[in-house]
Amino acid sequence: MIRFEPPAGPGAMAPELSLTAAGAPLLSWLEPTEDGHALYLSRLTDGGWNAPHEVVTGPAFFANWADRPRVVATTDGTYFAHWLEKLGEDTYAYGVRVSRSRDEGRSWSSLGLLHDDETPTEHGFVSYAPDSAGGLQTFWLDGRAMLDGGAMQLRTTRLDGTGPGASTLLDDRVCECCPTDAATTSDGAVVVYRDRSDDEIRDISIVRSVGVDWSEPRRIHDDGWQIDGCPVNGPAVASDGSRVAVAWFTAPEGSARVQVAFSKDGGASFAEPIVVDSTRPLGRVDLSIVDDGAWVSWLARRDDETGAGGAEIRWAQVSRRGALGPARVISSTSPGRSSGVPRMVRSAQRGVFVWVHDGESSLLRAGVIPSK
Repeated sequence: MIRFEPPAGPGAMAPELSLTAAGAPLLSWLEPTEDGHALYLSRLTDGGWNAPHEVVTGPAFFANWADRPRVVATTDGTYFAHWLEKLGEDTYAYGVRVSRSRDEGRSWSSLGLLHDDETPTEHGFVSYAPDSAGGLQTFWLDGRAMLDGGAMQLRTTRLDGTGPGASTLLDDRVCECCPTDAATTSDGAVVVYRDRSDDEIRDISIVRSVGVDWSEPRRIHDDGWQIDGCPVNGPAVASDGSRVAVAWFTAPEGSARVQVAFSKDGGASFAEPIVVDSTRPLGRVDLSIVDDGAWVSWLARRDDETGAGGAEIRWAQVSRRGALGPARVISSTSPGRSSGVPRMVRSAQRGVFVWVHDGESSLLRAGVIPSK
């Protein structure tokens, strides 16, 4: 691995990666300030990460390890950013603010709230699918119905230069705090998320864009993980035309595993999942599609020679036919929330990894692995 350390200061957290229209990796992260937090952005070039740009700063951030801000680029070069902002006194009363930049992140214009309500409930775990018209199909978990005893919902809207539109309800009962992920296929946008049945089965589902409508939610695979509480462990999706790959963590009857499933028809159907790790995985997966399959990254427990515990960030390549390459270690880390969620993108025939080094003060680390 070639190390390219990000230009982030002590206490940095919540890293996210995306790609520009030209395929350059974009890194966003949070740093603490005297009165709150600031959201920063940097782009990876051949010479390393460029000087960071500040997106927004202030005292009202809702900053945490799992529900992370992000900066994404559209096909016309516009950058959009989102972050979480408190909407009330309750711990999980927060909303999603969005902003736009037309100069590669040097200056930003506010677009207001992403969602079309201001209830003091949870709104977050945002994911994006860029479209060919320079906009983003945007997805998030929405808690507005919980005020009246309802469940967490999955909603979507299109975001462009004029701001977000009215939201559409995609699923009226989903897991409360597992991250979502989205991708653009040749048929349109898809979103994957942890669903929630009436009897607390929390398996991974997909909703697809079908013409001007949306499909009904459909499980990627019937894992049957019954758990009375959110595991804070969402899926990852990647696409290339009609090829789609989804990776996720599950643990039915205490049998933990990370697995990946492939689709040849834009996510309408999936082959049986391939188990990537069933030893001691913790999840927190990410995914990039490659010619013959996908790269998958995840967090797993380890035991060193003294028997002491710890964790490792691992990655492996898996083919659509089920051939699994060796699990390779990116870095040692801790299994706690302070280690965050490692992120990965594939750019210019290389894999770019970013993670949190959780020492006395958390720091961001990054490295590049050439594709073979």
